[in-house]
Amino acid sequence: MFAALVRFIQEWKRYSRSVRELSRLDDRELADIGLNRSEIERAAWGAAQVR
Repeated sequence: MFAALVRFIQEWKRYSRSVRELSRLDDRELADIGLNRSEIERAAWGAAQVR
């Protein structure tokens, strides 16, 4: 159980960092990587769980 909590905290940190970085991009830069602003949180959570 402790390991699961640690893993979740690590995922949350990766998620937060990704959301912050993607939010700094303008709409054109997001479109270049195939995202729009409404997809940032979904993409960030998916990326956080992959590692």
